Amino acid sequence: MAYSVERKRHLMEPSHPEIPIYRQCELIGLARASYYYEPAGETQYNLLLMRLLDEQYTRTPFYGSPKMTAWLRLQGHLVNHKRVERLMRKMGLQAIYPKPKLSKKGVVSSKYPYLLRGLVIQRPNQVWSTDITYIRLRQGFVYLVAIMDWFSRYVLSWEVSNSLDSFFCLWALDKALQRWVPEIFNSDQGSQFTSEVFTSRLETAGIRISWDGRGRVWDNIFVERLWRSVKWEEVYLKDYADVPEAIGGLGDYFRFYNTERPHQSLGYRTPQQVFFG
Repeated sequence: MAYSVERKRHLMEPSHPEIPIYRQCELIGLARASYYYEPAGETQYNLLLMRLLDEQYTRTPFYGSPKMTAWLRLQGHLVNHKRVERLMRKMGLQAIYPKPKLSKKGVVSSKYPYLLRGLVIQRPNQVWSTDITYIRLRQGFVYLVAIMDWFSRYVLSWEVSNSLDSFFCLWALDKALQRWVPEIFNSDQGSQFTSEVFTSRLETAGIRISWDGRGRVWDNIFVERLWRSVKWEEVYLKDYADVPEAIGGLGDYFRFYNTERPHQSLGYRTPQQVFFG
């Protein structure tokens, strides 16, 4: 008998002492995002503004909330700075530009250094990187995390979630580590990647941890390029109706990206060809 998503969700036991939620989802064939997803609690107008912010940020990631507010007003939306700032924060969007050093005396600003500066990356699984982006739906939104091999641009794993917690990032990491292990893992300093549970998972596997400088998007440039490709070649064209459609569409796109889409920087080979040699 085929059960609906809602029926499958009711079969779950969140407090089960031995079987975690992600394993229960696997056993009953339910995407974890479908279990955790709840409709976004934003008005239709705010969702429209978020769609516009998402597209403009993809074009101009150096726009902060003041410039985004000015840009929206030029489009005829009489919004105030506080609303735009709140929506951008909810979407995980932060302007990219050099910032002054604000670390207080005696306070360590970061635990791990940026290890990729000047590093010659010449083989698969030498460096992995990760990031999170906002994916719009017709009546809401989800967040997408992906883990990529820097040398080949191969997308090793990905997950979606309705919240910016650490769990879906850990699921993506665990999925990738089931098959491969990198020498270095690079991320920004978002709370999902700086959490003790995430860094300890990497350290236990003997992986060196590299953190981007705060606000420096180009430290993780290949994932940023991936997000542009995902959005302009898939998300904006498809306009997903709901979470299952988004999961299906993203799955199809990442398969295409890995196995069919040639990259000029890879000598017009695909990420799969380069990663597997």
